[in-house]
Amino acid sequence: MRLRTTLAILRKDLALGPRSPLVAWALVMPVLMTLLVHGVFGSLFDARPRVGVVDPGGSELAAALLDLPELDSRIVPDEATLELLVERHDLDAGLVIDVGFDEALRAGDRPALPLFVSGESLASNRVIVSVTTLDLIRSVEGRSAPVTVEVVTTGDAQDLSMVERLVPLLVLMAMLVSGVFVTSFSLVEERERRTLEALLVTPASLTDVLVAKATLGLVLAVAMGTVTLALNGALTGSPAGLLVSLLVGATMAVMIGLVYGVISSDARSLYTLFKSLNIILIGPVVFYLFPEWPQWIAKLFPTYWFLDPIVAVTTRGSTLSDVAPDLLVALAICAALAVLVGALGRRLGGPSVQA
Repeated sequence: MRLRTTLAILRKDLALGPRSPLVAWALVMPVLMTLLVHGVFGSLFDARPRVGVVDPGGSELAAALLDLPELDSRIVPDEATLELLVERHDLDAGLVIDVGFDEALRAGDRPALPLFVSGESLASNRVIVSVTTLDLIRSVEGRSAPVTVEVVTTGDAQDLSMVERLVPLLVLMAMLVSGVFVTSFSLVEERERRTLEALLVTPASLTDVLVAKATLGLVLAVAMGTVTLALNGALTGSPAGLLVSLLVGATMAVMIGLVYGVISSDARSLYTLFKSLNIILIGPVVFYLFPEWPQWIAKLFPTYWFLDPIVAVTTRGSTLSDVAPDLLVALAICAALAVLVGALGRRLGGPSVQA
């Protein structure tokens, strides 16, 4: 492999990439899928509990609720409207503060405080609204809270919202489209246009071509995986663990793309491969959607070994050392795929394949 030749091929692909519908789809798809998922299952730009307040008497409690950054609070004109908004899940919860509520509270009375809760709201949001309201009531009453409530999230993926469970799917699809699809289609396109043959009669070897295609897919896969995590508010956790996990995942994706591209003689046969084998690639995400299923089955899918480290780093607080064993398995799969690409490439390019 000659670095200068590989870079020249890569520059050519980068120059032509923006004109490719597939590259454009790889760039746009994560954004569209994120908008769709959040439009159906949640709020994209604000995951705070949404609270409505009916306050005809100008209560201090209402003012305090509206000022809290932890809540997305707003005033609702009347109780009937509030009940309708909560029933339609336009609000997670709603409070009705009667006239004279503050005065009755300070006088030692126990005034009623109707609280409407949406049946579709998250349990965590209900806890936040309840605890926050009780704390503010004590403040209006002139007393401090007798305890400090610390909310600690425990349990497994069964406690995650549907949006959070779908994030692994979004990340995996972004990386597969960029790594597998772009890499394989780019190679097949060279073969269909016979530009691959023209390249191979130059000093460029098939290895130079494959490395250039893989590099483009690798950069796109890492970039779009990162963008997808950022769009979903999941760009968190150990930076080293996340970066290495994304790099390993992108490497596996482009290796699979090279296998697809070398095997396929044209776009039709490549589409057939996608239809036949892609269930193996996206299989692990089903076990994030249904965490009550036996999780060991997910380990039978190759993409699990880089996807789970990404999920572990971003949602479970894992570090690079925690996910290293899984990443080593993923790297072993990448090495096996590289050997397969080399064997298939010798048939494709004959003596032009060089180490």
